[in-house]
Amino acid sequence: MADHDADCLFCRIIAGELPVAIVDEDERTLAFMDINPATRGHALVVPRRHGTDLYDTDPEDVAATALAAQRLAVRMRDRLGAAGVNVLNACRPAAWQSVFHYHLHVIPRYEDDPLRLPWVPAAGDEDEIAAAARDLRGAR
Repeated sequence: MADHDADCLFCRIIAGELPVAIVDEDERTLAFMDINPATRGHALVVPRRHGTDLYDTDPEDVAATALAAQRLAVRMRDRLGAAGVNVLNACRPAAWQSVFHYHLHVIPRYEDDPLRLPWVPAAGDEDEIAAAARDLRGAR
């Protein structure tokens, strides 16, 4: 396990090489908006240190990522009016993992949303993603 993988999309995001809408961060984790959202406010939480998947990631980073997901879920409830939340990890291609840096999807759920898992990722509306990001940012 390395701290950084130059070929990893999420490591590049963490390094500031690619633009994302960051909604939360601490010394161990970064949370940002998913550009292929399943619902309004769908975000990803990643550890800053590279680990390929759940099997390969330092247990302390797994714990920190879970705590960050919880913090974000509360914010989704309070600021976006989410009625619930799905926290999803895809570990290995058989489980739909497509970016090989451990991460959690934090997907706010609404009473009337039509989402059925697994969703088929499709590009989201950039303005709506930015608006949801603005709603999620703020004091922890």
